[in-house]
This record gives sequence, C-alpha cells and structure tokens, in this order.
Amino acid sequence: MAILKILTYPEKSLLQPSVKVDTEDGAAFDDDIKKLIDDMGETMFDAPGVGLAAPQADINKRIIVYDSNATNPDNDGSIQEFTALINPAIITASGSIISEKEACLSVLDYSADVKRYEKVTVRALNIEGKKLEFDADGILAIIMQHEIDHLDGILFIDRISVLKRTIYKKKLAKKLKDQ
Repeated sequence: MAILKILTYPEKSLLQPSVKVDTEDGAAFDDDIKKLIDDMGETMFDAPGVGLAAPQADINKRIIVYDSNATNPDNDGSIQEFTALINPAIITASGSIISEKEACLSVLDYSADVKRYEKVTVRALNIEGKKLEFDADGILAIIMQHEIDHLDGILFIDRISVLKRTIYKKKLAKKLKDQ
C-alpha cells in the first residue's frame, strides 16, 4: 500500500465531475481498482480523515472510502477499518441538519457549519461488485454527502455563504502568495 498525494483547493481538477467506474454487469473489480482502494484507505487514515474521494487523490473515478467506525463513539482511532463504495449516488434525502465545523482534507485550514440533509439513502457497489443500498443518518449521512459531492466536483465551501467563501478564498490567496 502507498500514501497518495491529496490535492488541495484551488486545484481545478477538484471541481470536475468524476467518471463512473466501468462495472460490466457488476463483475468483481480488477487488481488496479483494489490497490487504489487500499491506497485510498491508508491515505485517509494517515491524513487523518473519515472519508476520501478518488478525485482528492487525482483519480477521476467515482470511488469513495470512509471510516467504517466513524459512527462509533467508543473508537479511539485504534480500529482502522474502511468501507469502499463504487459509483455511489444519493437516491433519496430528507430532513435538515447543520454539520458543525465541517472540514476537508482538500480545503486546508478551514472549517464551517454546512447545511446538510439529515438522512440519505445511498446506492453503490462494493469492492466485489455487489449492489448495495443503505440508509444513513447523523455523521454517516454527512460523510456520504461530503464525499459524493467530491465526485460531482463540489467542495463543502461551495455550500457555505458567498461571504464566508470569499473570505476563505482571500485568506488562501494571501497565504499562497506569501509562500
């Protein structure tokens, strides 16, 4: 396994929609996809984060990984297991919740409150090519929305007020200029 480089805003490729993984009738995925997924999981935990989308690692494919224990308040980080979703999509969403101090491995030194759906239903394939459909709420719903947004070329800063986004962009531009 290898640690992948995580792209950071304002990298333009983060704003591009990702391409679906060719699944050929749900067949199992090849060794390259499995290696990519393992590398993404290792990278996510190394960062550290609770989710990572392939575009963040400069891979234009609809693949995400997330910490399988992110919803477990008893996990102190010692259990590192991840779940991979191939071609995930939110098929239903309901309710409203504020994701407090949401942050992103690709948006450095910034967090904000983001309005999200409280519950989502996700459809995807697992690493064996098996079709999945599950309901998520709470932190898992937020992770699903955040990571699937990446696959659509959307960053969490695109979901905050124009004023807050402008302030962040100005601070980032100054920081990049000073480097």
